[in-house]
Amino acid sequence: MSLFTNKILLITGGTGSFGNAVLRRFLDTDIKEIRIFSRDEKKQDDMRHQYQNPKIKFYIGDVRDKRSVDTAMRGVDYVFHAAALKQVPSCEFFPMQAVRTNVIGTENVLDSAVDFGVKNVVVLSTDKAAYPINAMGISKAMMEKVAIAKARSLGNDATTTICSTRYGNVMASRGSVIPLWIDQIKSGKPITITDPNMTRFMMTLDDAVDLVLFAFEHGQPGDIFVQKAPAATIETLAKALLELYHAKNPIRVIGTRHGEKLYETLLTREEMVKAYDMGNYFRIPADNRDLNYGLYFSEGQTDITQIEEYNSHNTRRLDVEGMKELLLKLPLIRKDILNEDNGHIYEP
Repeated sequence: MSLFTNKILLITGGTGSFGNAVLRRFLDTDIKEIRIFSRDEKKQDDMRHQYQNPKIKFYIGDVRDKRSVDTAMRGVDYVFHAAALKQVPSCEFFPMQAVRTNVIGTENVLDSAVDFGVKNVVVLSTDKAAYPINAMGISKAMMEKVAIAKARSLGNDATTTICSTRYGNVMASRGSVIPLWIDQIKSGKPITITDPNMTRFMMTLDDAVDLVLFAFEHGQPGDIFVQKAPAATIETLAKALLELYHAKNPIRVIGTRHGEKLYETLLTREEMVKAYDMGNYFRIPADNRDLNYGLYFSEGQTDITQIEEYNSHNTRRLDVEGMKELLLKLPLIRKDILNEDNGHIYEP
């Protein structure tokens, strides 16, 4: 964590699952200050009581309001921009709200970071931004475009470096399906799944933090970073949870919700052509072509049609045992399943 020694980090949307994961990672380091920026005073108060750490400073505000962002940005060295509307169904019904937070809000954060001379900004995106079919994914795709355009306009010698990360389903994060299914298991209700054959990338919160830190350390202006991740069908995930909890709840298929995909894509074919394989990660460099439209229409790439996208149907697929092993990395699951003091196994 030497890069963060005596530095100030701002996390927008910092009361969410990602913000809490960053706090757990950083609070015992020599970082000077972590600023939590969000509009939810109740969650901020809960965090204040939970951590009781003078390194954490709380700022009430909304990324839609640049003045409130400016207040939190003054003196900041680094920014992790996690504030977003993330729920697919709610964004489908209120798409302009997704635009105001995910697109305009991102522009406000980037403009403020540039105004105050922030060194690095990492923007958190989602697999739904690749080949987007729903309002949430479309707004996140636009968020990425805003970040790339801002980085391009600043140039390679700019004070502020802006790059993005794109990751898939973060297991047990706020609003994800795993906490819902655990509640259904404990209450004896059927587990409700949309489509048994639907696949999703599987990442832990620690994986998400690792990805952001990798982007922070290796990012060039306008880059997008993707972590290679295994995937599983929704049915496999449900069966793994049932086995871990020794439960016999029935599985009930309820059908695909508004705007849901059968599988998720982390890199499009067009991105795979230019992506750099960095071991556990892919780096997608920014498209720095200018407004000379001849470059777009007279010079194409013949190899795009020969490249396959990177999606949750063609990545490494977890079986039930592999899914159980990954689930046991989650504190939420370990707390229920394993009492690490005496090895007690959860029994319903």
